[in-house]
Amino acid sequence: MKISETHKVPSLENPIRLQEYGVGIFNTVLTKSSLKKTIKKGLILVNQTIASTALFIKGGEIIELLESEKEINVRKFIFPLEILFEDDYLAIIYKPSGILVSGNSFATIDNALSQNLQKSLQLDTVRPRPVHRLDYPTSGLLLIGKTKSSIIALNKLFENKTIKKTYHAITIGKMKQSGKINGSIDFKHAFTRYEVSHTVTSERFGFLNLVSLKPQTGRKHQLRKHLLAIGNPILGDKEYYINDLILKGKGLYLHASSLEFIHPFTKERIFITKELPSKFNKIFPL
Repeated sequence: MKISETHKVPSLENPIRLQEYGVGIFNTVLTKSSLKKTIKKGLILVNQTIASTALFIKGGEIIELLESEKEINVRKFIFPLEILFEDDYLAIIYKPSGILVSGNSFATIDNALSQNLQKSLQLDTVRPRPVHRLDYPTSGLLLIGKTKSSIIALNKLFENKTIKKTYHAITIGKMKQSGKINGSIDFKHAFTRYEVSHTVTSERFGFLNLVSLKPQTGRKHQLRKHLLAIGNPILGDKEYYINDLILKGKGLYLHASSLEFIHPFTKERIFITKELPSKFNKIFPL
């Protein structure tokens, strides 16, 4: 297989695991999770030997990234995206519901980015990549990195919890006006704040609520699991639901409505919002 990128390790004071050292050393493998996946696929060589996640780097090694079959057979996915913010470092796009952010499928937001965004003029420009995820049925704002340094910096902002995200959902059942949900997910701490802005009665569901949600952690399906845990599942959720309270055919009523953070390079405050989808307004005409 063809070598895609090469890195020579400088002298190190202490040995460090490859999956820790290798974050950011290649232009196309920029996060810890993507590095781990790449190692497990056998696409990283250390001194011409396939590496494992248990390998320690001591200094002086030659680390090589092999070109994957996916890179060799790249097809263009033509899918127009709404761009809400873009500069030379990052972009914020609107992800419609019903499409994957990334993964093994061809029809993903990840595969559509290069067709929609301008190529960065920075020296460390890379193929634009999402720096976080939204579930397949969730709509809303998605943050994209356009350079190697910006992807690393944006991931660090998420790690440090300095990116403020707000979601809106329509939930089922009577709720308190506001509250905190503090329950573990997959044995990891998870915390969500919520506030109910409007409630209407429903013949089928009893009550429907328009709720703003502010996750303080980023666990998989956190908002959906947390709301089910307090007895108020999200309308249209087919995975986390109460029996006989499933709405079919309308999709999930969960929307990533705002992002707020300090731009890691320009230092300006970025605050982007996206209005609720029309299906929300049919229940709560605002």
